[in-house]
Amino acid sequence: MKLTGVELRRIRLPLVGEFRTSFGSQKARDALLVRAVSPDGDGWGECVALAAPVYSPEYVDGAEHLIRHHLLPPLFADHELTAEKVAPLLSHVKGNQMAKGALEMALLDLELRLRDESLATHLGAVREWVDCGVSVGIMNDIGELIDAVAGYLDQGYKRIKLKIEPGWDVKAVQAVRERFGDILLQVDANTAYTLQDAAHLAELDEFNLLLIEQPFEEEDVRSHAELAKQIRTPVCLDESINSARAATDAIAIGACSIVNIKAGRVGGYLEAKRVHDVCEAKGVPVWCGGMLETGLGRAANVALAALPNFTLPGDTSASDRYFAQDITEPFVLDDGRLRVPTGPGLGVTVSQDALDQVTTSTKYIPAVKPAGRK
Repeated sequence: MKLTGVELRRIRLPLVGEFRTSFGSQKARDALLVRAVSPDGDGWGECVALAAPVYSPEYVDGAEHLIRHHLLPPLFADHELTAEKVAPLLSHVKGNQMAKGALEMALLDLELRLRDESLATHLGAVREWVDCGVSVGIMNDIGELIDAVAGYLDQGYKRIKLKIEPGWDVKAVQAVRERFGDILLQVDANTAYTLQDAAHLAELDEFNLLLIEQPFEEEDVRSHAELAKQIRTPVCLDESINSARAATDAIAIGACSIVNIKAGRVGGYLEAKRVHDVCEAKGVPVWCGGMLETGLGRAANVALAALPNFTLPGDTSASDRYFAQDITEPFVLDDGRLRVPTGPGLGVTVSQDALDQVTTSTKYIPAVKPAGRK
């Protein structure tokens, strides 16, 4: 497959409400979309980097610059390009998994559309529906939190995840557990604590949580292993897992007994599949995390979550959890589940009208012949 060009499209998609975490709040999804164009068709990818480098070192402006000036030239130079070749072709560029993953996703969508094969089938999905959880941001007070959780349970979500940080943790969890009883409940710390907080975090043990997600900085894997010895709540890693190798090492030292897989964080859906396989072989369950994706990323996440070792509900919420209008057909909750797309590629169609309404800039980079090539 030979690319004729790549479109980099920036969008700003308003959220239905402010989403607050320990690393900031968002009122809109500022995203970079990638459209890979070939003589036979095109495919879409989505970069999950945030507007600022607060969740990871990557951010949208940087990802766009990197793709344009460092990642596209080696892809344009390959006349037999496939999605599988993206990672090795770009290995000379250190890190930047989210930017690389967006390109791989676009090529996967293109490649699979041309083969009339769905991403779910390509990855090895075993389910037609996936159970959905919802992530609840940090609220202004407990009453607001209780109202929000009640609303999500009424909608049918099968698992509640609470964002926590120092000052908003034990009491918030206690209030939700006492109000709603034996629901599936977990917490996400987004690296907000240190090992010195271990005794405090152990207070969460009494609430029978599914897991505590990423309490410490991503580089501090050893402290997660120490925490796991001191608390009963299972420790789950998120930001620390940026590859299948990282998952293997973390599991080996006892730093986690559950893994959150985010495809963008590990460099794309092919590496996400490898992380899944490593965890499955070690008997470590996984679930699919979310990054406020549009319908493009949501479609791919739902396909990924249909693999066999995704045994816990993921952050694969319905479209209306975040957006009044998405750029694809919406994902609609049905009895707490979402249907896995079965169409070619990602299995969703971009609405050009909806896309144009939220587009802030578009750049088309044509493929050029390398110097000296006739």
